[in-house]
Amino acid sequence: MKHTAAAMFCLLAFAGTAFAAPEVIKLRNKVTFPHKDHMAITGTCSACHVDGVGKIKGFGKDWAHEHCKGCHIKMQKGPVKCSGCHKWSE
Repeated sequence: MKHTAAAMFCLLAFAGTAFAAPEVIKLRNKVTFPHKDHMAITGTCSACHVDGVGKIKGFGKDWAHEHCKGCHIKMQKGPVKCSGCHKWSE
């Protein structure tokens, strides 16, 4: 029973952090990240947050190009060209 209660607590604690994230996150270089849309598609935090929820460890240009663009290519969904993420005209 104690294990079940602990598991439920952890589940609720982590679920709350996903809802606490802004719907759209503004990144550097004119990139906006629709967090809510990505959560709906992946259904899990661990698709991006491999070290737990919150800021992504090592996140930057190289990480984003490898993981984000790589996922878009793999899923054949989402932008893969520079202008698809970097909205310089806005």
